Amino acid sequence: MGKIVEALAIETGMDVGLVERIMRSAPARYKTYRIPKRTKGFREISQPAVEVKALQRGLIEVLLRNLPMHEAATAYRVGMSIKDNALRHAGDGPILKMDFKDFFPSIKPRDWSAYCKQTGVLMDPVEIQLTSLLLFQRPKDSSVLRLAIGAPSSPFLSNALMFEFDKAITEAVAKDHVVYSRYADDLTFSAPRTGHLVNVEKIVRATLRALEYPTLTVNDDKTTRVTRKYGRKVTGLTLTNDGKVSIGHERKRFIRAAVHHASLGKLSTASLGELKGLLGFANSAEPQFIGTLKERYGAELIQFIQTFDIPKREQ
Repeated sequence: MGKIVEALAIETGMDVGLVERIMRSAPARYKTYRIPKRTKGFREISQPAVEVKALQRGLIEVLLRNLPMHEAATAYRVGMSIKDNALRHAGDGPILKMDFKDFFPSIKPRDWSAYCKQTGVLMDPVEIQLTSLLLFQRPKDSSVLRLAIGAPSSPFLSNALMFEFDKAITEAVAKDHVVYSRYADDLTFSAPRTGHLVNVEKIVRATLRALEYPTLTVNDDKTTRVTRKYGRKVTGLTLTNDGKVSIGHERKRFIRAAVHHASLGKLSTASLGELKGLLGFANSAEPQFIGTLKERYGAELIQFIQTFDIPKREQ
């Protein structure tokens, strides 16, 4: 029996034989549903079964958490948030934003296998196969395994597999005084002047072609250049011209209106739950705005919203 299986058995408290059986059947043990995207269309989420998720979390602890991740990768990192990602590009310079098409689903078991062989993180072919079965989903309408959006292990694995890409891009664009960061599939580049960004797209495409893994494609529809004149946003946050980040005027107006309705008792429990999330987002990105709300509406009301729990019967 492989060391990984034994380690997962110890980590989860499951029987060794049960661990292996779950791993072998894991690709088909997902519940898939769709949620609307912020702009248009839907995003497909695949939640692994409870026992599969337990083993994926176990694999995070015994293996994935220790894999190297480049400092340019800012998503899914302990102690880091979208604010940390945005602050890397704070200032008044132009930014270039790029995006990968179908990022997680484009990552396949062959990429994990190539990574294992290149880095030596796993050497036993059986262990590579078993971990591949645990890490990747087989959609009902396909025979091809892919990385699932919704599995707890997917973020860790994607950051590890993107290490060489992140390293190559960081070094290449730095020659033109360009700062690079990646938040999952969102690539952001900033520079003192627009001219510094001229070669970035070509560098990204050339780097993708040269990579052994994974095989990714740029989503051309989401490639945008933004200057201070038109308002610069990175991972949902607005870059201010004084070198800070903000949640933005529109979102602030929405939150203020919602808090006002809450003060009048005119918000439903569902709306209060949504407002609680928005306050959490605002507090992590621009905590001084929460202070302003407390001064205007009272600390007691803001605390009530921040600690509000939707009754189970309404969840």
